[in-house]
This record gives sequence, structure tokens and C-alpha cells, in this order.
Amino acid sequence: MQLDMPFILGAGLILCALFILGYVGSKLRLPGIVLYLLLGIALAGMLAGNKELALAGEIGIILLFFVLGMEFPMQRLANIAIKVWPAGLLDLFLNCGITIVIVYLMGMDLISSLLLGGVVYATSSSITAKLLEGMKRFANDDSEFMLALLIFEDIVAPILIVILVGMMTTGGLSGGDFGYLFLKVGLLFVVAILLGRFLFSRLGGFVERYIGQDFFILLMVGISLAYGGLALYLDLSEVLGAFLAGIMLAETRKTEELEHMMIPIRDLFLPLFFVYFGSKLDIFEGIPMVGLLVVLLLWSIIGKILTGVIGGKLYGLTTRQSVRAGLSFTQRGEFSIIIAALATGSLQLFSGMFILFSAVVGMVLFLTAPRITKALFGKKKKMART
Repeated sequence: MQLDMPFILGAGLILCALFILGYVGSKLRLPGIVLYLLLGIALAGMLAGNKELALAGEIGIILLFFVLGMEFPMQRLANIAIKVWPAGLLDLFLNCGITIVIVYLMGMDLISSLLLGGVVYATSSSITAKLLEGMKRFANDDSEFMLALLIFEDIVAPILIVILVGMMTTGGLSGGDFGYLFLKVGLLFVVAILLGRFLFSRLGGFVERYIGQDFFILLMVGISLAYGGLALYLDLSEVLGAFLAGIMLAETRKTEELEHMMIPIRDLFLPLFFVYFGSKLDIFEGIPMVGLLVVLLLWSIIGKILTGVIGGKLYGLTTRQSVRAGLSFTQRGEFSIIIAALATGSLQLFSGMFILFSAVVGMVLFLTAPRITKALFGKKKKMART
């Protein structure tokens, strides 16, 4: 049921509600994503189809990928790829590739199978980072592996979204269509690399001189939206364009200052995306395909544990550390929601329920991972002092 109230009043009430949920989540150590989704589900009757909320949420996603891209100067991208690529490819094979096969064999069409493969693939960066911080596990060796694998997923996910968008808009891609798609993606990458290397790498002094001015933020938001819009113009995903825009800005070597400016704006808009996505999930219709949902939940846990155990060993971790990493890596979140937003009808509701259940189960496994590894391997021996 739509309520007839001024837009400004509704916006103010939603932001206040998001603040309360964020505050409660911080006290209970619960990720905001889950609470924001639940708010959207609760307000589905009032917010469904709200164009202003949809636009604000899309800006939030663009800024999320823009800030994420600023974490990856081109040299860092190369270094990460060299070290983590075996575990990253294993993660992609197990949690995307095998999922596609499972879903297809259970009767879904190819495009739906690809979409659910994307939903199951990516671990939630925000939930994982918050839990690592809350449990004071950043100093552990397995945390370095987890963060490196998250970065690998962050790089692969925008490309995966581009492929899904291309297939869903055309109903399928032939060999020639794939070639044309990757040609456009390559063009977007090449332009970003050239601009980053030959333009933005020389603008460090300019950024340092004007970053304190109130009008400088307009340039940052403008670049993120413009390059994201260019990707849309090429029938690609705006998140890929925003991610590449962030990589360009990273070449100024002023990432810390730019992030300090952009993160508050991102944090203003991003929760609105999760609320809008939640508002499109009509849980009162019942959860569709319960059998498939159970199978995917079980496989999503097994797949990530295998990624942690095998990938961790490839990365150089001990068996104990690898098992703890795998148990801490099962929660899905923002990337899965972005991919699920491409679906419609019951498939979108199914994806939303999977993400919600996966996030809750993943948090429980993360919190109990140290105790499980202790039960499996015994108490860790302390190094003798010399």
C-alpha cells in the first residue's frame, strides 16, 4: 500500500530508520546489509517501484565500485593477480562454474543458471571486513589470504556482471556477440589505462592543491557517474565503468585523501540500494524452489570451505589456517545483491532469500570458526620465547 506523503518527509524517515538500524547493528555486531534488506522487505508495500529510491540506490552502487577501484592502482592489481590467481580461479570454478551446472541440471534455463552462478560466487566484502575487524583477526595470516581472494572477486565480479547483462538483454550470446562484448570491455579498459597512466598520474599536485575546496567533490562524483554512464552507453554495466574510473583516480597516488572525501557520500547512498532491492522481494508470495534453495545453500558453504582449504594451501597457509579461512568465507552480500537485481519475478525473490540466509549462516560460521578449528586440530601451540 502506497502512502501519500511528501517525498522529502519519506526520505527523511527512511534515513532516520537506516541510522537506527546501523546503530543497532553496531551494538549487536550485525552487518548493516542484512538489516537494510529486512527494512526494504518490511516496507515493500510502500516503496515498491519508487523511482527516486531506485536512482539513489544506483548512485550508491556506482560510488561503491568507484571507491573500490581506487584501492587498486595498476601495479597493485598485477601483484595481487600473480599471488592469488590459483586460489581465485579455484574459487570461480567451484562457486560459479559448479553452481551453474547444479542449477542447470535441476531444470533451470541457461541464463537463469548463469545468474544464480553469479549470485553464489562472490563472498561479501563488507560483511567479511566488518567481522574481521570485530573479531580482531586482521593480524592473522589467513586474513591476508581472505582479503586477497576478496580483491580477486572484486575484480572478476564487474566483468561477470557485464556478461550477464549482455546475455539477459539479448536473450543469449553467440560467438560473435561474445567477441563484440569483450571488444567493448577491452576498449573501456584500454581508455581507462591510458587516461590513468598519461593523464591522472600527472594530476597528483592538482589534487593536493584543490582537494580541500568544496567544489572538488563535484569532479569526483562527476567522473564516477560519467564513466559509469559511458559503460551504459556501450550496453555494458555501469559498475564496471565506475570501477575503472576508480582505477584511473588511483594513479594520482592520492587514494587515501580521495577515499576520505568519497566514503561519506557512498555511505549516504549505498544503504538505499539494499533497501530498494529488499522492497522488491515479496516474501508473502512464499519462497519459490525450496529444494533448490537448500541445495544451493549447502553447496555455497561446501564450495567456499573447499576454496579456503585448497586455495589456502596453494597460497602457503597451514591446514589449520586454511580450514579457518574457508569457514569464515561463506557469507554473500553486496555483489550477489547487485547480480540478483538483474533478475525478475520469482528468480529475484529466490536470489534474495538465498543471500539473506547465506549472510546469516555465514556470520554464524565466521564467529564459530576459531572454535571449530580448535576442536579439529587442538589448541594452538605457543612459540617458546628465546
